[in-house]
Amino acid sequence: MSDFKIDIAPVQGHTDAAWRHFHQEIYGGAHDYYTPFIRLEKGEFRKHDLKDFLSDLNANHSVVPQVIFRDMTELKPLIDGLVSQGAKRIDLNTGCPFPLQTAKGRGAGFIANSEEYHKIPALLAEYPEVSFSLKMRLGFADPDEWRQVVDAIADMPLCHVTLHPRVARQQYGGDLYLDRFSDFIKECGHPVIFNGEIKTPGDISDIQVRYPEIAGVMTARGVLGRPSLVAEYEEGREWSREERIGKMLRFHRELLCHYENSLCGDSQILSKIKPFWEYAETEIGRKAWKAIRKASNMAKYHSAVAMVEQ
Repeated sequence: MSDFKIDIAPVQGHTDAAWRHFHQEIYGGAHDYYTPFIRLEKGEFRKHDLKDFLSDLNANHSVVPQVIFRDMTELKPLIDGLVSQGAKRIDLNTGCPFPLQTAKGRGAGFIANSEEYHKIPALLAEYPEVSFSLKMRLGFADPDEWRQVVDAIADMPLCHVTLHPRVARQQYGGDLYLDRFSDFIKECGHPVIFNGEIKTPGDISDIQVRYPEIAGVMTARGVLGRPSLVAEYEEGREWSREERIGKMLRFHRELLCHYENSLCGDSQILSKIKPFWEYAETEIGRKAWKAIRKASNMAKYHSAVAMVEQ
């Protein structure tokens, strides 16, 4: 279907404005890129969150700011602040499984606060000029927790809902609750995007065949490990390893050059560029992957990256 879309989910410390810019420049194909979640700290926006959203590097791709919150007293100023900065699209993160956020009632922990969840529709209705979307999991500990809030979700003015069919306690392991995903599609009242275990072009095709009614898929770790994932699907063929590695190394060179021109010293540069490879062990081989992780200065890092081509 022509309107089937592929979105790139955010990963903290990985998919910053520079990563998104050069991924779009070299590969293209993605419909929307989402910022790492934006949150309040002591009642204020964190400066680096806004800097990422407002970066000139976003000019070549569609970027959607994603917010994370524990109640309406956090969500409203987040929306107000982003609207004041020109945001026309905002994604609500109620799916982050990380304990540092769920323990505070944010992300996938927010689903337990049913009373607060049911306040979202009225708040969003105050912003008819904004297109909202929702990212979520089935629950925090129980894959049927979504049923307690699905009526609120149906009442929200959303362009779509992105659902990862796991619970927060699973993090990124364990089985997907695909039966609950099917139930959710029928009950949520909005277009649904599938998120979870999208690692190859074949995975996208399989999900599209299994759920022909979905609006698209979202990938994060999959595209970090295989940056050509979306481009391969759009071309309708799987690239050879030589093609994938060649383009991946070009992507890496562009990103590294950017960081070398904007950061100072080996430590800063390494802290930004080494995460590029974190999910790519399968793609580049364990030997090169381990050498990159161990590299303590830029000379050792370049030697490790050279192993990827062998």
